[in-house]
Amino acid sequence: MSTVDNTTRELLERAYSAFNARDIDSALATMHTDVAWPNGMEGGYVHGHEEVRAYWTRQWQLLVPHVEPLKFAAGPSGRVIVEVHQVVRNVKGQLLMDRIVQHVYLIEVGRIRTMEIRDGGRRLGASDPASG
Repeated sequence: MSTVDNTTRELLERAYSAFNARDIDSALATMHTDVAWPNGMEGGYVHGHEEVRAYWTRQWQLLVPHVEPLKFAAGPSGRVIVEVHQVVRNVKGQLLMDRIVQHVYLIEVGRIRTMEIRDGGRRLGASDPASG
């Protein structure tokens, strides 16, 4: 795999930083208005800024996720593959998950258009982001 250009890497680093800081508006600013985002809690995908906002608001009432990007690589079909260290705790601080996963992005016109989560090469989510 080849390297990711600096503009794309900086966009994704801003998105991770905003997510970890619980700054929804800054995170949404990195996304296409009709983004397809995986719903890791309930399955499937949410679409658009308002659905992402509602999903994260629900998620953060139950969980305290922290996602740290480790490696960025250019993947097939213009995708960007980010290896991340994902740590999820409940709101009482108990560790629920600590693992390395891949986030696979499609970037269009300088914004995140789609993201999928892969765990050990498997795609997680009930439906394809394009299928709605």
